[in-house]
Amino acid sequence: MAERSGADILVQCLVDLGVDTVFGYPGGAVLPIYDAIYNHPTIKHILVRHEQGATHMAEGYARSTGKPGVVLVTSGPGATNAVTGITDALMDSIPMIVITGQVPTQLIGTDAFQEADTVGITRHCSKHNYLVKDPGRLAPVVHEAFHIATTGRPGPVVIDIPKNVQIATAPYTRPEGFEHQSYRPASAPDAVAIDAAVEMILKADRPILYTGGGVINSGPEAATLLRELAHRTGAPVTSTLMGLGAFPATDPSWLGMLGMHGTYEANLAMNQADLIVCLGARFDDRVTGRLDAFAPHSQKIHVDIDRSSVNKTVAVDLPVIADVGRAMAAIIAGLDARGYTKPDLSEWWARIDGWRAKNSLGYDDGATEIMPQRAIADLYKATLATGKDTIITTEVGQHQMWAAQHFGFDAPNKWLTSGGLGTMGYGFPAAIGAQVANPDSLVICIAGDASIQMNIQELGTATQYRLPVKIFILNNEYMGMVRQWQELTYESRYSNSYSDSLPDFVKLAEAYGWTGIRIEGPQELEAGIRQMIETPGPVLVDCRVAKLSNCFPMIPSGAAHTEMLLDPSQVKGSMSDEAKALV
Repeated sequence: MAERSGADILVQCLVDLGVDTVFGYPGGAVLPIYDAIYNHPTIKHILVRHEQGATHMAEGYARSTGKPGVVLVTSGPGATNAVTGITDALMDSIPMIVITGQVPTQLIGTDAFQEADTVGITRHCSKHNYLVKDPGRLAPVVHEAFHIATTGRPGPVVIDIPKNVQIATAPYTRPEGFEHQSYRPASAPDAVAIDAAVEMILKADRPILYTGGGVINSGPEAATLLRELAHRTGAPVTSTLMGLGAFPATDPSWLGMLGMHGTYEANLAMNQADLIVCLGARFDDRVTGRLDAFAPHSQKIHVDIDRSSVNKTVAVDLPVIADVGRAMAAIIAGLDARGYTKPDLSEWWARIDGWRAKNSLGYDDGATEIMPQRAIADLYKATLATGKDTIITTEVGQHQMWAAQHFGFDAPNKWLTSGGLGTMGYGFPAAIGAQVANPDSLVICIAGDASIQMNIQELGTATQYRLPVKIFILNNEYMGMVRQWQELTYESRYSNSYSDSLPDFVKLAEAYGWTGIRIEGPQELEAGIRQMIETPGPVLVDCRVAKLSNCFPMIPSGAAHTEMLLDPSQVKGSMSDEAKALV
């Protein structure tokens, strides 16, 4: 059998595994791999401007397609620059393969040029990692890495390959089916647990379906099953930030997002429910608020593929360790077997309608200033009018929460945001990755004036590959969420939250070959958004919004759902002393 170089084996594995795109940046320790890619035209390489951008692009690619994103970076600073994106993918359960170059094996541990302990550095921020010292081990490692990244709870896997291993040769045989000795994630639900879940649903008077990103990770069938479960049971549905789109925002059973900046009706329904069916979520602190006051009268069913997430934060009455899609299918079948008919939940819905009447997402529209909520609402209406498949990414901050509140998502994989890590600089590269994977879709990054600058160098990447990405900046000249907390907590002492010396975003866009648009008043908003959508190629919009708008509703950190603030007047009026201390 003819031998092949480690670099050739690696690239052939990627081809065999169906990889069509790699996001990366070359350097000395990965030049053999880049040379191998040169001879494989089936793999499209996207040259990024910074390795963090590569990881977020891979995340956007993965989240918009369901396929793993692939990253290729060099040793030392290339690998360390990727750590933020690796951690982001771990927190949000995104399947990703990160291939890093390493100094030759004989130099490892000598502080060689561009050496870093990549395996040690990424051990706690990746699902798994490898240091491959034998080219004969590359094929099984790569195939195993893809299996680990994409099964169970998805996540990032790092493969660190010394340069001499890339050059050395070994026979290549494509690995065929294998079973890992210890990694065997559960998928099918336990029948006894499903029977118990069905029994709890039958007895519930005030049920609620609390959904998360796991529903989206499970695949499009899970989103369909969620709709069926909701309509069969009559239960209201709410979602974490990561789960938006798994259930249609236009459905009458939809309560909106829950948690710190969720709707009044979603949070109060969670608080007053007698049964919470948690589907692919993990009871994050942004959702639960103060734990001793979280859903005190409810029983809790927790369906999750990751056993370690169950009972980690909130004690539950019934764990179901399984793929959430398969668990929902089994629950629906169990209800059918019991002759279940949709119960009368009119009293429960009457209470929910009372909470809805608060109109917690309402806002006063400005006559002379653009309110950020209106900007998002108008953007949503404009995208609907196009009839195009639309994918929204966000940076992190106030604009992210306003987008979650005021942009409706009716399908999964159309909302890409950094949830667990909250990474400023995520949204724009993620939009590039999504656009590469979905060339015919309208991809829009909703950003803030501060966060867009974290990876603004990737304007060049979009230009190089002629990607028609749109950036919609809500420019309030502040790090908005930081300023909001300083207003509420530190008596408006805005310490270093004002974005001094902002660039002229329109000129900056034009310098990179983009179209730049500035929107300065409410009368320009509709036309400016339409121009952004209709202009071919990449477009950046600098939308000047009200500078001191705050994001409400809001549950102060560490407060209970019942201490929710609906508008600024409540900040000092209705909060308990304990809640004020926790803002």
